[in-house]
Amino acid sequence: MSSKKNKIGILGGSFDPAHKGHLAISKEAIKKLKLKKVIWAITKKNPFKKKSKLNLSSRIKYCKKIIGKNTYIKIKFYEDKIKSNKTIHLINYITKSKKSEIYFLMGADNLINFHKWHQWKSISQKCNIIVFDRHGYKKKSLNSATFKRLNKKNLKFIEFNKVNISSSQLRKI
Repeated sequence: MSSKKNKIGILGGSFDPAHKGHLAISKEAIKKLKLKKVIWAITKKNPFKKKSKLNLSSRIKYCKKIIGKNTYIKIKFYEDKIKSNKTIHLINYITKSKKSEIYFLMGADNLINFHKWHQWKSISQKCNIIVFDRHGYKKKSLNSATFKRLNKKNLKFIEFNKVNISSSQLRKI
């Protein structure tokens, strides 16, 4: 008798602000990867960015507004529990139960600098890295040091009908 693991997607970030691109990636991941749910793991502060424009509670409220009635997407803030904003610590925390298979979702822009993330190789060994193509980033991400050095078995590049929007663009409005 084999116990089947729950397939869970994690989309991490500051969500400053959340937008329909995050929702599109989540829906696509649910459909293509047959995930049980996608967790939007919100961080107080992205270590690679300056201070967030909106405070944490405003970003969480806006995430809830964006996901609407999509019950398969869960908004979570883990940093107080795990005492860290590092992705590897989040992955370790979520995989403690051994009942979940983790799919870490990211845009192609994040793959370019993924090799600069804390314990990035461990992240790629503990979960499946799912990269969603973003307008203008495909070539650069496929030529990145990260893409060349990662085990392609744990890395999947997904092309889909992209939503040409980013949190950076929205902050400029």
